Amino acid sequence: MLRLLGILLAVLSAIAAAVLTWPGFFRVERFYPVAQIVSFRGGLALVFAAVALLALLLAIARPIRPLALAIAVIAGVATIANVAVLSARGGLGTDPLPVKTDESIRVMTWNTAGPATAPETIARIAVAMDADIVALPETTIETGESVAIAMRDLGHRMWAHHAEDPSTEWDAGSTTLLISPELGDYAVIESSLDGSSNTSTVPSAVAMPVSGDGPIVVAAHAVAPRPSYMQSWRDDLQWLADQCGDGNVIMAGDFNATVDHMTGLGVDGGTLGHCADAAVETGSGALGTWSSQVPAILGAPIDHVMATSHWRATGSLVLRALDDSGSDHRPLIVQYEPAG
Repeated sequence: MLRLLGILLAVLSAIAAAVLTWPGFFRVERFYPVAQIVSFRGGLALVFAAVALLALLLAIARPIRPLALAIAVIAGVATIANVAVLSARGGLGTDPLPVKTDESIRVMTWNTAGPATAPETIARIAVAMDADIVALPETTIETGESVAIAMRDLGHRMWAHHAEDPSTEWDAGSTTLLISPELGDYAVIESSLDGSSNTSTVPSAVAMPVSGDGPIVVAAHAVAPRPSYMQSWRDDLQWLADQCGDGNVIMAGDFNATVDHMTGLGVDGGTLGHCADAAVETGSGALGTWSSQVPAILGAPIDHVMATSHWRATGSLVLRALDDSGSDHRPLIVQYEPAG
C-alpha cells in the first residue's frame, strides 16, 4: 500500500512539475493559480532546486528512499528545464543599448505607481535614455505634463497624451503617453478616450499619427490577474493582441503578464497579435520588471515593449539602478530600427 502511495505521489509530482514548467502545452497558462505561479520562473527554478536538494537529503532514510530519489529527479529535471527557458529568453541583461542612429526609435515604459515616482526622476531617465516614446501606466496627465515640461527644460521635447477610466480609483485609472514631435503629430483615438473599446479596468491609450509616417503607438495597461479579475485579465490580453494588427504598431506598457501567459495569442510568429516581444528578442526577457523589491532574475517580466514586423529590435535594457525610486516596477527601454 505504501509503495502504491509513493508511486502516486511521484506521478502527481511529475504532472505538477510539467504543468508549471510548460503551462502553454497544457493550456492552463491563463488560469488561476498557474498564471500567478509561472509569472516568477526564476523563483520557480529556485524552488525546484531546493526541493531536489531536500529530497536528496531525505533519501538518506531508507524507508522513503525510492520516493525521495524520484522527487529529486523530477525536481532536478524541472530546475534544468526552467533555467533553459530563462536562458533562451536572455541572460543577465547587462549589455548597453546600441548607439542610436538617425533612424532609431527608443521606447521606454515605466509603471510609475502614481505619485510614488517624482516627475523629475521620470524625465531625467527618459532624457538619459534619449527616449522617443514613453509609456507611463498609473500616471495622470498632470504628472505626464510635468514630465514633458521637465524633459523640455533638459532639451528633449515631448507631447503628452493620455487615457483615463474615472471609475478606477487612484492614479491606476490613468495611462499617459509621451511622444517626440520628431515622429509627427498624434492624437489618442476616441474609443480610448471614452472607454468604448479599451482594457477593462485600468486604461490603455491608442495614439494614431495625424501627420508624418510614424507608427501607431499603444500605451498598454492590463488589469492584474487577481482571482476575482481573471476573466477581465484574459479579456485585456486579447484586446491588446487585437491592437497589434499587421500594420505599423509599437506597443509598450504594463501587461501584467509574462510571455508565458501570451501563449496562443500571437499571430504569424508574433508574441501578442502580430507584435514580437523586444526583450526576448534581444536578451533581456528573463529579467523581472516587477517587483523592484526582489532581484530581477527572480521577478516577473510583466512590462513589455513590442512591435510589428515593421521594426527590428536591436537592444533592450531593464534598469535596476532605480529600485529605490518609489515605483515597484523597473523601467524597460528598447531600441528599434526600421526593418525595411
